[in-house]
Amino acid sequence: MDFQRSSGVLLHISSLPSYGGIGDLGPAAHDFLAFLAEAKQHVWQVLPLCPTGYGNSPYAGSSAFAGNPYLISLEYLSDWGWIDGERIGGLAGRSGYVDFNEVEQRKLPLLYEAAGNFIDRGPTDPGLAAQWAQFEEFCRTEAGWLTDYALYAELRRQFNTGAWTAWPEPIRRRQPKALVEVAAKQGRSLAQEQVLQFAFLEQWDQLRRAAAKSGIRILGDLAIFVNMDSSDVWVHPHLFELDEELKPVRIAGVPPDYFSPTGQRWGNPLYRWDVLAESGFDWWISRIRRACQLYDIVRLDHFRGFEAYWAIPAEEETAVNGEWTKAPGLELFRALEAALGPLPLVAEDLGLITPEVEALRLEMHMPGMKVLQFGFSDKGAHIHLPHQFTPDTVAYTGTHDNDTTQGWWKAASKVERAAAESYLGPMEERPVWPLIRATEASVAQMAVVPAQDLLELGSEARMNRPSIAAGNWSWRVPEASWTPEMAANLAALAEVTDRDNDPLSEPKEPEPA
Repeated sequence: MDFQRSSGVLLHISSLPSYGGIGDLGPAAHDFLAFLAEAKQHVWQVLPLCPTGYGNSPYAGSSAFAGNPYLISLEYLSDWGWIDGERIGGLAGRSGYVDFNEVEQRKLPLLYEAAGNFIDRGPTDPGLAAQWAQFEEFCRTEAGWLTDYALYAELRRQFNTGAWTAWPEPIRRRQPKALVEVAAKQGRSLAQEQVLQFAFLEQWDQLRRAAAKSGIRILGDLAIFVNMDSSDVWVHPHLFELDEELKPVRIAGVPPDYFSPTGQRWGNPLYRWDVLAESGFDWWISRIRRACQLYDIVRLDHFRGFEAYWAIPAEEETAVNGEWTKAPGLELFRALEAALGPLPLVAEDLGLITPEVEALRLEMHMPGMKVLQFGFSDKGAHIHLPHQFTPDTVAYTGTHDNDTTQGWWKAASKVERAAAESYLGPMEERPVWPLIRATEASVAQMAVVPAQDLLELGSEARMNRPSIAAGNWSWRVPEASWTPEMAANLAALAEVTDRDNDPLSEPKEPEPA
């Protein structure tokens, strides 16, 4: 799919300087939109919005369809009349790294309290009547995933195990009688989970509408695999490579690479692609339909896994002893297009890319990715330098998996530094803006810069360290970072690189939830 020449910023919602200890969909998100508009940017890239599990990774979510309640703004819930303003006082402020334990212990109970208030007042309070009608419609239209997710989320809280695989056997295997008994006993709690999903989507759609008015598209991220501890695997175990005990037979990962000498053992269960194909890929069609409802453009993480994926025996402790296994590739994407029409997809085609993977991307007319930080190590890496770009590219200084550009420069070898300065000129220990200018000036249709690079931050601001399970995803933007001077610099660069034009067609406003 073709995208107009544009530029934007990569910043996950959780990284915003919001009230409550974690970035959310409230005022700070709208302030950032205003900054993007002033800076003549037309893309805001976010990471997956799903609820997160162990390690807080958005790429190991507990649902491929649900939104993360942590990202709901309590300030907006107070404005809606769901919770008194005094109840949300005293939470962590707008600065500092995310303390996920504190968010769970302090913010989450207030979210459930607000949801309970809405359940109690919504049907009878005239001020909430319109929202209550929208909520009832939301429950009807999203029942295909919402009912099961609410049950999963409540059971996860109730058993406090952190994984459905440790639940009592009748519930683990979804025996109808056991599920009916839980639903009968926990009706209010299930309703609260549904209300939180409604609140998330209401606030997300409000943000999407504001973005559309400023000509800003949301570029969202879709992880190829789902987490073992997810409602998706619990509800649809037949779609995954599980044994009779509902334990994974093989799991996902990648072989040894730039990031890790032993590869990455992700642990996600693999799909039974033959079973998915027999159903016409219905589950994937629903998943992509949902993604296209949430985002204007969808980045497919680990795109090469749609052509062939690294399958690791579940008993292996590392990813070394895996094997490449063919995926349905073109058959899947043709089914998606037949059901949903032309799709606004971007392929994350980093790493070991074979001719077959490249052919699949080109056949589907998807832009690929290039990362300038990768371009200076040796001649083989020069494909990541602007003189080798093609227009069907989304170009980055770095991604959420990279060190910040300032951090990369500090750790770079003499060879890399010499190559970068030969290409871009003297850095004087400040490499960020030379890389940003090179990215923006390239022929790539889209140029994206992580917020950490705009702020010229070092490794302390890194979002993720691949293959390291703990301590990631907690970086937040310092308050008052979006200055008029920074907006002016970005706007001037957008003008001279022809990335300042209004979108050829306005972003589509989402339908009300």
